[in-house]
Amino acid sequence: MWWKILLGLLAAILIGFFIMIERVGVTPGILLSSLFGMGTGTPEASTIRSSLKVPPGFSVGLYAGHINNARFIRFTRAGDLIVAQPRESRISLVMRDANGDGIADGTRVLMDNLVRPHSIDFHEGYLYIAESNAVGRVRFDHETGTLTGDYERIIAGLGDEGNHWTKTILFGPDGLLYLSAGSTCNVCQETDPMRAAITRYQPDGSGVERFATGLRNAVGMDFSPLDGHLYATDNGRDLLGDDYPPCELNRVEAGQFYGWPNVNGFGDPDPDFGDEAKREEAIPPVHGFRPHNAPLGIRFIQLESFPEEYRNVALVALHGSWNRSTYDGYKVVSLHPNSEGGYDERDFLSGFENNGDIIGRPVDVAAGPDGCVYVSDDYAMAIFRVCHGEEAAQAVPAPESPSLPGQPASTGLENYDPVELQALVAEGETLFRTRGCTSCHLVNGGKSGFGLKRLENLDDRYTVNSLRSFFKTPTPPMPPVRLDNEDQELALAAYLLEL
Repeated sequence: MWWKILLGLLAAILIGFFIMIERVGVTPGILLSSLFGMGTGTPEASTIRSSLKVPPGFSVGLYAGHINNARFIRFTRAGDLIVAQPRESRISLVMRDANGDGIADGTRVLMDNLVRPHSIDFHEGYLYIAESNAVGRVRFDHETGTLTGDYERIIAGLGDEGNHWTKTILFGPDGLLYLSAGSTCNVCQETDPMRAAITRYQPDGSGVERFATGLRNAVGMDFSPLDGHLYATDNGRDLLGDDYPPCELNRVEAGQFYGWPNVNGFGDPDPDFGDEAKREEAIPPVHGFRPHNAPLGIRFIQLESFPEEYRNVALVALHGSWNRSTYDGYKVVSLHPNSEGGYDERDFLSGFENNGDIIGRPVDVAAGPDGCVYVSDDYAMAIFRVCHGEEAAQAVPAPESPSLPGQPASTGLENYDPVELQALVAEGETLFRTRGCTSCHLVNGGKSGFGLKRLENLDDRYTVNSLRSFFKTPTPPMPPVRLDNEDQELALAAYLLEL
């Protein structure tokens, strides 16, 4: 039967893939962390207190939890926090801490039914949103935290196929809109001129200009208050071993080329696409992060509440490795300018990884109006709050309750008739067992094995709609779940949530 042939092919591909990744230094545990890395749930306050570490004089606590796929963040002028959730297809508003207890006062959806929104920014009364295939804007009232007009896509047709589909936007001091888009591949000759590059636009989306190239996946951008330049993090290529090449921080200038795919790190020709002429042209990074640490969000911090040594430094969220034989990254670091024109890197918020036990993967950093720093985490599904000169008990929420702001109140299955739900679950189980899912997943008491991930308690993290969205855009390198129609998506989601 055709499905047996397909299942055999999928199994062969999976086995071959595991053999390949072991040869280049990847263990199954590292891979599974990325394959199924949507998160294991927001850590309890006791875990935060015992695991997370900050410099002397600082404290860390949980500001808001159970925010699925929390990626880039921005504060409104009133102190609310906007969070992009690409795999939820929405933008949420985390309500300001009005009572001063160090915990957000709630979370609500600001805009839904978007196409993988990854980052946001404000400019002249508009909230700008970078979807995977477009940039849009809508009028926003900062005081009420509400939208006051219709959403308009001002830049359309952006490519989001292949790797690195996220788009990051940032308004510069020149009033122009900067857009970063990663490459379609690990390493290749890119055919889309908008990818592996930063482009620049007028605020209405007109006047596109290719600003800088050779940036494989420059996810984070910010302008330095010291020199006014644009700085961007960049993720180095994969499949060259544990310790090569470094990830990068680049000072990005108009018209310059930053190496990819021809040059890695500080001038090394790529083994596949090395080019001497390109090596001479490539601008080296101003700082090298450890290989595969995946630097994402970057912010230059100017908080009066912070000690002098932490003013005007850059805080960078290291998302952590997925393709090393040992875990590395998983923290926020501070970059301090040194006398040699580079940066000294120090741990700022660490402890998300301890001997292979991972409780979080930082994504973005923002300075809050209360003088504290906020860190989004798409693995812990959380926003963390780091303050200076504040007692830890004030920064860490005491109650360890499943009703923290942002947790789904229900999966959505309660709206179905019991008989209808039973039929959906039965169909979903058939799909699970015939579409190759059992090659990677275990359910219902199965014994763990090589390369297999147990699925349980999914209803703690997903609703029907968010799980269906995850089928379409799972955490790389897991492929999309190929189903025939929306009814099958619903059935498979129902089965997994009812486990």
